[in-house]
Amino acid sequence: MVLAAVLIVVAPFTRAQDSPPSEYQLKAAFLFSFAKFVDWPPRSFASQQSPFAICILGADPFGTAIDDTLRGKTIGEHPVVIERVKEPSNVRHCQILFISSAEKHRLAEILMALQGANILIVGESEHFADSGGTIELMLEQNHIRFAINTDAAESSGLRISSKLLALAKVVHNPAETGKN
Repeated sequence: MVLAAVLIVVAPFTRAQDSPPSEYQLKAAFLFSFAKFVDWPPRSFASQQSPFAICILGADPFGTAIDDTLRGKTIGEHPVVIERVKEPSNVRHCQILFISSAEKHRLAEILMALQGANILIVGESEHFADSGGTIELMLEQNHIRFAINTDAAESSGLRISSKLLALAKVVHNPAETGKN
């Protein structure tokens, strides 16, 4: 189901280019698809008219791929906007935060600063989900796979659909021994 949603997002873009989508076009489509399978508490939006903010923290590996792929898209009644930010203190309004792998050295600090925020925190660094991030995107044998840390989602007040969980490797916070 998530794969179908990714293909729907990427298909018009690839037809226009006549080439396969890049890794980051696919990752952008995954971010959009994740949004359809996660429930955010109403307080995560300033108002009913607020945009659905996908923020990128640190070096931007997407370039224009995320803007091009998600231009004109909506999540519910919220138009999707893409923002690039440098500091975790500037992301509390975001619904999805993509943490660049360039931020791996300060991942623990970033996750600590965002504790309790209603943000789906996604990254691509190795062991990202095991370290407390919500979703880790991985490239395995030329396919994008993902791991979901259900403890991180729960502590952020997010509910992830069982349909999405069925497609993921489910992990837990390190303190939650015996659940991996």
